[in-house]
Amino acid sequence: MSGLLSGGLWLARRLGLYAVAAWAAVTLGFILPRLAPGDPAAALLARLQGKAGPEAIAALRAGLGVSDAPLPRQYLDYLLALFRGDLGLSVSRFPTPVTDLIGDALGWTVLLAGVSVTISFALGAALGLAAAWRGGWLDTLVGPALTLLGAFPYFWLAMVALHVFGFGLGWFPLRHAWDTSIAPAPTLAFGWGVVRHAALPALTLVAASVGGWMLGMRNSAQAVLATDHVLLARARSLPTARVLSAYVLRNALLPHLTGFGMALGFVVSGALLTEVVFSYPGEGWLLVQAVRAQDYPLLQGLVLAITLAVLFANAIVDVITLVVDPRTRTA
Repeated sequence: MSGLLSGGLWLARRLGLYAVAAWAAVTLGFILPRLAPGDPAAALLARLQGKAGPEAIAALRAGLGVSDAPLPRQYLDYLLALFRGDLGLSVSRFPTPVTDLIGDALGWTVLLAGVSVTISFALGAALGLAAAWRGGWLDTLVGPALTLLGAFPYFWLAMVALHVFGFGLGWFPLRHAWDTSIAPAPTLAFGWGVVRHAALPALTLVAASVGGWMLGMRNSAQAVLATDHVLLARARSLPTARVLSAYVLRNALLPHLTGFGMALGFVVSGALLTEVVFSYPGEGWLLVQAVRAQDYPLLQGLVLAITLAVLFANAIVDVITLVVDPRTRTA
């Protein structure tokens, strides 16, 4: 009972820190755009070249969330809008709501970056565990080769892969997320096109990151293999699968859960440069477009979404850690 109470207090402290961090991110999202010169309405009106009347200008400013009210009142309205899920209207794609743009791009980012991060983590953990247990060519050849590959910038790997396998061999499509000759629909042909377009960028992301996960897991597993309880389990001739799963994997994996949670959180930002190289319409590509167009509402919404996603992912990891690591329940 005391263990559960201690674990609950530990989790409550962690969630409290995340709540404070989320409030700070929301507040910065309110302050920073107001420190920038001009306002979104002025930027949009400049494109209209004076064609809008006073009433249209007032409606436009209201629609973009620009107000002359005192800052405390603006801050309260901003918080209420956030609770309603209203992030304002995009300047570059007016009058499309920012939430619609982020939602449309989020699915493609989760498909590309989310699946890539998960595959990379799982593959790296499996290879690292095997290298620590068996050694041999996995430890002396595969590990250093993957680590060397991970030393190259992932956008450079993306450009090389695109040139070799896209332009040169023609095995993969060159750009976009689906075959534009096929209408988006839940059909086998459209789904196969989505897989083909995501395969090459996903492979470059996995190749660039799997070495780091493998090296970290190998080092953790070697440390766990040297502990007394694992040596005792091996001395009792327990099955290898049981030793690896019940004694080694669980303890060696714990230090990497936080890193995996942060990596999943940053999935929302997308593999920014990889999406640019492949013109993949995810969150990273949308972020670049917002910067180029000086679309402050969209940029603000994307930064806020990235921050909250990282905090949420770390909160989930903390809950998982509380379940799988008994030490947190007695801290």
